[in-house]
Amino acid sequence: MLHCLMTSTLTSKGQVTIPKALRERLGLEAGDRLEFVLHEDGKVEIVPLDDSIKALKGIVKVTRAATIEEMNEAIAAAASGDIDWD
Repeated sequence: MLHCLMTSTLTSKGQVTIPKALRERLGLEAGDRLEFVLHEDGKVEIVPLDDSIKALKGIVKVTRAATIEEMNEAIAAAASGDIDWD
């Protein structure tokens, strides 16, 4: 496990700047969300959350785009219960 000592100062507003080297290592950018996990021994784990829509890019391979008519038919079938989701 890589260990590297980095420090930061807590502001009067309770904010901390994440050191640049750590932001770069984790690929963090402005607006990214972080989760703080408090362990029983008092240590805190910071976990970047990848809940952005960008994380879904490439997850589904599309061979062709559906037409508006096909989308409307699929919506109508789902609404009427004609689709077996199992």
